[in-house]
Amino acid sequence: MDKETFFEQIKGKRIALCGVGRSHMPLADLFTRKGALVSVRDKREFEQLGSNGETLKKLGVKLILGKDYLADLDEDIIFRTPGMKFSLSELQEARENGQVVTSELEVFFDLCPCKIYAVTGSDGKTTTTSVMAEFLRSEGKTVHLGGNIGKPLLPEIEIIEKDHVAVVELSSFQLISMRKSPDVAVITNLSPNHLDWHKDMEEYIEAKKNVFIHQNAFSRTVINADNELTAALAKDVRGQCLMFSREKAVEHGAFCQGGFIFTSGIPKTTNQRVMEVSDIFLPGVHNIENYMAAICAVWGDVSTENIIKVAKNFTGVEHRIEFVREVDGVKYYNDSIATSPSRTISGTLSLYDKKIILLSGGYDKNIPYDSLGPVICEKVKTLILMGATAQKIEDSVKAAPNYDENGLEIVRVQNMAEALLIASNRAEKGDIVSLSPASAGFDLYTDFEARGRHFKQLVNEMK
Repeated sequence: MDKETFFEQIKGKRIALCGVGRSHMPLADLFTRKGALVSVRDKREFEQLGSNGETLKKLGVKLILGKDYLADLDEDIIFRTPGMKFSLSELQEARENGQVVTSELEVFFDLCPCKIYAVTGSDGKTTTTSVMAEFLRSEGKTVHLGGNIGKPLLPEIEIIEKDHVAVVELSSFQLISMRKSPDVAVITNLSPNHLDWHKDMEEYIEAKKNVFIHQNAFSRTVINADNELTAALAKDVRGQCLMFSREKAVEHGAFCQGGFIFTSGIPKTTNQRVMEVSDIFLPGVHNIENYMAAICAVWGDVSTENIIKVAKNFTGVEHRIEFVREVDGVKYYNDSIATSPSRTISGTLSLYDKKIILLSGGYDKNIPYDSLGPVICEKVKTLILMGATAQKIEDSVKAAPNYDENGLEIVRVQNMAEALLIASNRAEKGDIVSLSPASAGFDLYTDFEARGRHFKQLVNEMK
């Protein structure tokens, strides 16, 4: 279906937007302008919606709020917010009644007239997505960047042309209900994550597979050869399958060897040296993987010269090992994006050649922390813990074979301000203090971004 037909079809239709958030606020305006009868449903009361509530009121949409917000869900078309479970009984009943249950990104994929590149994975999604967008911009493409990275794309559909490109970050929450895959799909890696939302690891992986499982033979899928869970998916790829690896040469894809990144077999050619690893401005071995994934995704669409130019100049995305400030010779870094143990291990804990002061802990997604303890024992001198996962992290540290109670101080705190006070008192000139929670932020913050902003605010307020 094209966008003109879609907008014609929703005229006069009753549309429910379930959940007030980033994706649904602009949709309320768009669909109202297109003649739909829009209702917005949210479990919060009007006062809790803040400025969003006032904006919706001015638009004239129908507001259905409070604990019974999903009662009598009888609209013709129902949009769920990504955080709302696809299997919710009210949504299942609506499907059985013949109502349309969909999401912002599902409709965007149906209507988008241009080539779509999409990235998912447990870690590294946002950086890989951002690097791909920079690669394509450097080639002169008009790029529409969005999805889980923070901006909905359906509200832009009217200005997207056939010769543009869309670069989309996708979470498992978004992917679980999708039945259309992008032209180019990337899976950075897979590790236990969001097991508070998914019923088990199998459902989580099956959701991630939707990024490529609906592709045709003319598509491209990029997979991490070094990640066992991801590499196992290669057998299900229908189109071109490219692998990337830091550990070994691959037949088709990108690999790292002798301080260089090579591509091989895209299409059948001998190994081509693309760039030096040292060309990548962003620190950390995980960013070498992110770049190899991005190179595979855009290979053939972006020149080697532009790939190198972006690598040398792209300074990263906020909240990802972001240097905040140096105070009295102590450097402070914000790695709030690290919402899983694997992210903290491959990111912050892989970077520094001396032991650091680590601020960690947060919301519990019911994922294991066993792998984190030994790395903390090796890389951290003072561990400051807060939030619901504090006990899990401490247990993993004390259970580690290399744990030394005299070599690692563990401090428990109630909040970020207390954590930074302890960190600044313990730190000496030349030390590194890093926030890298290995956990989501929902226990004390609305999301990892709010947590990162608060950390930066407190650091910048230091005397």
